[in-house]
Amino acid sequence: MKTEIFSVDSIITEQDKILAAFVPASGQIWKEESASQRIEPNKLKNGLKYMPWGADNNMPYEILDKIESDETINTCQQHNIKNCYAAGLEYLIPEGTSPNIANEVRKFCNRNDLSSYYLGVCTDMKFWQFAVTVFTLSRGGDKIASISRKEAMYCRFSPQGESRRYVFYANWRDTTEPEKIHKYILLDQDDPLSDLEEYMNAKNKKGINQFAMVTRIPTPDSTYYPIPYYASLFKGKWYDIKQLIALAKYSKLKNSAPLKYIITISSHFWDEQFELAGITDEKEQAEFVRKTKDNIIDFLTGAENAGRAVFSGSYIDPGTGKAIPHIQITNLEQSKEGGDWETDIQEAINMVCFTMGVHSNLVGSVPGKSQSNNSGSDKRELYTIAQLLNKPTHDLLLRPHRIICAINQWDSVEPKCQIMQLTTLDEHKDVKPTQDNGKQIKEE
Repeated sequence: MKTEIFSVDSIITEQDKILAAFVPASGQIWKEESASQRIEPNKLKNGLKYMPWGADNNMPYEILDKIESDETINTCQQHNIKNCYAAGLEYLIPEGTSPNIANEVRKFCNRNDLSSYYLGVCTDMKFWQFAVTVFTLSRGGDKIASISRKEAMYCRFSPQGESRRYVFYANWRDTTEPEKIHKYILLDQDDPLSDLEEYMNAKNKKGINQFAMVTRIPTPDSTYYPIPYYASLFKGKWYDIKQLIALAKYSKLKNSAPLKYIITISSHFWDEQFELAGITDEKEQAEFVRKTKDNIIDFLTGAENAGRAVFSGSYIDPGTGKAIPHIQITNLEQSKEGGDWETDIQEAINMVCFTMGVHSNLVGSVPGKSQSNNSGSDKRELYTIAQLLNKPTHDLLLRPHRIICAINQWDSVEPKCQIMQLTTLDEHKDVKPTQDNGKQIKEE
């Protein structure tokens, strides 16, 4: 039989009973690593170019959809974001600071929604490993008047090697029209302060008053858009295992019988099959997919095919050298009754929490009637350790605010993100921030 590719999830039913489910292979979401999918700059109508995020520029949307479709990953991400936020962004003013500077800092904090901004960049760092901050200069052009966050998943970078680089901000799912794309000059990542000062001191400023700065977690790769460490969940098998268990349990409840087959089909050969068959019309393509699925189901469930085999081609992953099958058919075990896959789902969730760097007791994600539970002291230490592990991220996220203090000549002011310490019962309060000398200036 011919191999076929299905790009969307689908379920085959018969008389309200689920027979088999077609699911895409999650590891293939990282399309930019394929040798056959060389990433080239996309050109805009005004002559500017940007680097797409993934082969089709839709990688962040596909990744976000995967995360939002999994309760454990989504909860772990929320936990990591809130942990990174800690006590929030503060501007500390030491005793003896000039009243004028103190008033300027207070006005700056009141005019900018720092809480929303800081929670936003924490979100971007945990999801995408980078965040984009935009500085807006004052009318006189001598100070930074405001700061804002541009959602990382809507940002694209101009190619390296050009004399001046830009950050392009738009909803790339709906438009690539130049008039709907915001363009910001990208400050030098190694020395953004000197780069910004050079622009501010230029005689011919051309009315430019907004500049973008990228805060990026150093990763082993050197791509334009970092591949998050949690990508191993999708490149490995545990994400798929957890999804398959949930689907199997759902079919058990709906059918009063377990799902028999899970059919995982590569997304690399969708266009290839249509090209081989010479099909270009969308309706004909949909009908071709439907007939091919019916043929596979007939083959798997028909009594006359008992004992026969399915043959499927494969390709070699250039990164790992391993053969990746075009079609993978999983025959689920049907002997379990009652608490189907209970230990399996616990194992899958523990692997997800482990990969996301979250202790399962902190988010309460491990199911089951009996499970180990840490003491209050252990949980308090786990919470403190989780926040302390965010120090490298805090150092990176505070860099734009150190630049603000330098440009605005707030030499004595120190931006800070303090961790929250859980207290013991004898202190008669739940939490307390770490102590620093100086006043904590936040939004008022």
